Amino acid sequence: MTESEFYDQVDETLQHIEEILDEAETDLDYRNAGGILTVICENGSQVIFTRQTPVKQLWVAARSGGFHFDFDSETKRWVRDTDQQPLADLLQAVFSEQAGETFSFDL
Repeated sequence: MTESEFYDQVDETLQHIEEILDEAETDLDYRNAGGILTVICENGSQVIFTRQTPVKQLWVAARSGGFHFDFDSETKRWVRDTDQQPLADLLQAVFSEQAGETFSFDL
């Protein structure tokens, strides 16, 4: 994956997450600045998404820890580098835990 393709893939993923949050009837706020998407839960906790260009990974920081995702070009989805867990599955767990919200992330 070229750097340009990586940027496009991360931007598309972050935009899709924003759309899911916009469509949900929830009190979650978010801001996207400089390629960093920060989701602020009603309880003040945050979920932060950052692109890591040198290693071509999408990083997610949550209360439960920091997670690194690689883009799997065969399945066309982000998977955790340690156990291949899909990003969508992790996000469902993280938002349930931190925000008490249930989302269906189709990423």
